[in-house]
Amino acid sequence: MELCSGPTCRLRQTRGKWDARGVRVLLLAAGLVLTTWMPLAAQDFSGAEKVAAPQSEAMQAANEALVARDWVKAVKLLQPLAAADPQNAQVLYDLGSAQDALEQETAAEQSYRAAILDAGGYLEPRLALGLLLARAGRMEDARAELGAAAAITNGDKLLRARALRAMARIDEKTRPGEARDELLAALSLSPETPEDTLMAAELAQGASNGRDAAEAAYRRLLEKTPQNAAGTAALAHLLVTEKRYAEAEKLLTEGLAAHPQDEAMTIQLAAAYTAEGKSAQAAPLVEALHAANPGEENVSRLLAELYVNTKEWEKAEPLLSTLTEQHPQDGDLVDLRAQALMHLHQDAEGERILARVIPDPALFSNTAAWADAAADLAFCASANDDPGVVLQVLANRAKVLPPSAPILFLTAISEDKLHRGKEAVQAYEQFLAASNGANPNEEFEARHRLVALQHRK
Repeated sequence: MELCSGPTCRLRQTRGKWDARGVRVLLLAAGLVLTTWMPLAAQDFSGAEKVAAPQSEAMQAANEALVARDWVKAVKLLQPLAAADPQNAQVLYDLGSAQDALEQETAAEQSYRAAILDAGGYLEPRLALGLLLARAGRMEDARAELGAAAAITNGDKLLRARALRAMARIDEKTRPGEARDELLAALSLSPETPEDTLMAAELAQGASNGRDAAEAAYRRLLEKTPQNAAGTAALAHLLVTEKRYAEAEKLLTEGLAAHPQDEAMTIQLAAAYTAEGKSAQAAPLVEALHAANPGEENVSRLLAELYVNTKEWEKAEPLLSTLTEQHPQDGDLVDLRAQALMHLHQDAEGERILARVIPDPALFSNTAAWADAAADLAFCASANDDPGVVLQVLANRAKVLPPSAPILFLTAISEDKLHRGKEAVQAYEQFLAASNGANPNEEFEARHRLVALQHRK
């Protein structure tokens, strides 16, 4: 009895209609574009203005090396000077700056701390140390040093403002209220910059009922700097989340005319098209981006998603194959590849990769994603003539989600193949009640099998 091949094939081909789940689209643009943390660059205080007093020849040579950004030479000259005068905060700070520029983080931290210890009111090494610690991911330590730098009231206002802005960046996600206060304090010391406006908009967007304020800030930024790519992408993201797709498209099209290679805006425009169901228009944008950045995993994943949306399975599968090799524990990604394999009639491989991840629901983004993947495994197993596997998988799935019409039909034909007449009859009847005329081909098959099974009695 060959029940599974025809119906299962039809179920596979019309799966979106049956499950009403569609294709899960990863709108990665938000993650790629609006990561509000910006790396804090090292502060360079070296320059010809550093020391006006008479100097030794060695110190003059060291200053010349700093001005010329010859960091290796500067370190070589400053190390003996620091050893000879271990309480000279200026020399220690200069040495730390050169070591910092060479990414000698441990040595630079030691030099900065020594400079602070010997001159507690010296702002520059505290600020530089705070920035170094932030780049190293030591945010609480960084915040303490930056706060100490900003509190030096007789220090340079611009440097104090920079310390406050860096603190605001650190606090933006975890302490948004304090970040707003720090940004305001920075603005009291120095004029507003485009980066300040962008941060203010991001902070407003994160606040309750702050979308209007965020949009106003983004638009103010773009009035001041119309070519600002980050502001354009951020405002477009806000518009997309509010389903104002036409506005987002217009904004991004104009932005890409000025910045044709901008990755963030390209992804945002693709996301806008995708949200409108215009995957065919989104795909060429992401294809060009992928060609320019073949190693960028997020771009590859977005392109694969778009190919799935446009049912270009033969294009999606190679991308998904590479991505699942890189992320074998990403259950959602494995399931996406399995969908492509199913449509390419490679059900055995689809069953193999899904069987590896389905036992661990924690590998999936949520319970619904795991249930979808379990259904895919059942379809693959049915196509591979493994009715026992089908029933086992569907029994586990039933613990978290009630069966849909296609799941009931798959259960029925699997019970039928195992010659479990009573169970098959029950499943066929449940399927017919759930389908109720929506799937005439499968309903015809179910009624035919019910007659045959009843006749056997």
